[in-house]
Amino acid sequence: MKPRRHTPSGRPLAAVGLALLACVHTASAHAWSLTITAASRRVFLHVGTGTLNADNATINLVSANLTGAQLLSGAPQAMTTNSTQATSLYGDNYTTCPTPASQIMVGASYRRSNAADGPASATLRVTSPANLVNAAGDTIPFSQISWTVSAPGSGVPNVIPAGTFSGAVQTLTTVPANTYIENCHSFIYANSEVRAAGTYTGQVTYTLTSP
Repeated sequence: MKPRRHTPSGRPLAAVGLALLACVHTASAHAWSLTITAASRRVFLHVGTGTLNADNATINLVSANLTGAQLLSGAPQAMTTNSTQATSLYGDNYTTCPTPASQIMVGASYRRSNAADGPASATLRVTSPANLVNAAGDTIPFSQISWTVSAPGSGVPNVIPAGTFSGAVQTLTTVPANTYIENCHSFIYANSEVRAAGTYTGQVTYTLTSP
């Protein structure tokens, strides 16, 4: 799938966007970190807008439109999203992400029927390219984008930890057998130096695997 192009509103000096693509091997899945019923071996993953027990081709966009003043300030800038996923996909409709316009919900589960039915855990990873790129070929390192995490009411809001994209494959966490985890990610553009005008885009891919 190709990332959606981001068309900035107004006349920002620079716009930064990243598309998020969730890849799963198989499907299934209360928010945060819960024990779920054992079943035949399967994994479930959703990033942003998702559908329980079904594939969803949506690629959500996270973006920041910077004005000249914002760009020159050098201050980190919060990014917005086009996700509409506020409630958990687990089935209880709990509002895990109260403001989806600035958050991306990430949830993952791994099931197995017994100890002989596959590994003890699945691994959640994210892969990012080295740079975001504009039409002129100018680049912004993907390491300029980081994320914080939250989960209202949860005692383990960092069950999937905060971090910074590395421009490579990163292991985020492991998911124990018969467990579902979920929290919200809010993205920040570091804005550490002035960039050439343009719309910079790049796509990251989340995967959940159990070899």
